[in-house]
Amino acid sequence: MKQIIYDIGQNTKAKPVLIVMLVVLAVLIGYYTVAVGVIFPVSLGLSALLVVCLIILVKYPVSGLMGAVAYCFILPIIGRELMIEIPWGVGLEIILILTLVITFFNKHRTNWADANNDMVKLVVIWFVISVLQIANPSGASIVGWANEIRGTALNMLLIVPLGCVVMQRKRYLDIFFYIVIGWSVIGGLNGIKQLHIGLFPGEERFLMENLGTHLIRGVIRVFSFYTDAGQFGASMSHIALVSWILAMGPFKLWQRLLLAGIGCLLFYAMMISGTRGALFVLSGGLVGLFLTKNFRLLFVGLLAIGMLFSFLKFTGIGQGSYQIRRLRSAVNPQYDPSFMVRLNSQMKLADYLAYHPFGGGLGTIGGNGKEYNAGTFLASIEPDSYWVKVWAMYGIVGLIIWFSMNMYIMGRCCGIIWRIRDPNLRIKLIALISGAIGIFVASYGNEVINRTPSSILVFTSWAIIYNAHKWDKQSS
Repeated sequence: MKQIIYDIGQNTKAKPVLIVMLVVLAVLIGYYTVAVGVIFPVSLGLSALLVVCLIILVKYPVSGLMGAVAYCFILPIIGRELMIEIPWGVGLEIILILTLVITFFNKHRTNWADANNDMVKLVVIWFVISVLQIANPSGASIVGWANEIRGTALNMLLIVPLGCVVMQRKRYLDIFFYIVIGWSVIGGLNGIKQLHIGLFPGEERFLMENLGTHLIRGVIRVFSFYTDAGQFGASMSHIALVSWILAMGPFKLWQRLLLAGIGCLLFYAMMISGTRGALFVLSGGLVGLFLTKNFRLLFVGLLAIGMLFSFLKFTGIGQGSYQIRRLRSAVNPQYDPSFMVRLNSQMKLADYLAYHPFGGGLGTIGGNGKEYNAGTFLASIEPDSYWVKVWAMYGIVGLIIWFSMNMYIMGRCCGIIWRIRDPNLRIKLIALISGAIGIFVASYGNEVINRTPSSILVFTSWAIIYNAHKWDKQSS
């Protein structure tokens, strides 16, 4: 390409022809922009960008996974602010599938043998179970099933083996942290901007469409550029925990202080989201502290969590703050009307599911239930929890399989980390599994682990940890 440009520059006869071609191209772009609309130059630009991305992807397959992680953060901004009626969410699957295809033809930078492990096999089994749900006798909508399976099983199937295959170097772990923490800081700052300065046009439209859930007694539940306040709060708590654990690592003092400060910033962002369940993401830190094998530090962590719990449970300090009142209701559920509504919903589900051991099928409850299975019993129930949602869709049989699979994978990850000897690598892996466990626990209160970016971060974390033993041997 460089040689072609040089030759044109040296050829005086070719210059006028090139100028004429560029002018004609500019006129055509201008004409079609007027005729078709802004979608034409946007599509043209995206096409050119796609060619560049494909070249990078062929040379560095790991860039596809990293691009998918970044896309999860950018996705709500695109849909909310551009207001172009395109199913942007499908873009994530396209990126992942395209990357998987390319990895088949790039043997030098990938290793498919790393995908031959128990985690990938469990993920495949769960996907097969999810596909078989299409034959559920409840007769649920196939379109609802197709929409639901993406977050329930497809993304897991695409990310877990891909992560095992392309995450071949330890430095890729650092790139992953840069992307995740960097975008989380931007998201946290944008959330603070929403509360103290104001909203962008797309954010204001979103708020007007969701006043019932995002404007409580005149106080906004901050959502930043995430799908909703619940996902924003859980994600902020997740990366705050990751940052605090990394701050305990064997790094330079300024790096540790920076990570600790980022954790505090994101924790504040979590508070202003008004998401009570996000507080329980921090429970993953207890497992992380245990894995450090520093039991004095574990005692300090237990003491800190106990003090936070006691502050919220047994005192009225800060009750004048909406954010603190909201968090306090998480540890006093008996005084929370919404918690009692959840319990009543679960009792109704228990009566129904007693005669449906395999559930009502995918897409029968929650948003897809209301849209594609309106008028059915499950569609009239708010799950308010991903655990409950799995129970409703897959029945008690599916819930046991799903729960056991998650517990096995995360337990296996903890076992791998326990044997890691490189202290630098060890603390990074502890941060990953602590966040993943926290998201899993918090999913009892909200739909978190099935939505981006949390789902992508958890599944990628699993794959990274499964590959880590190789990096530890190299370090040794």
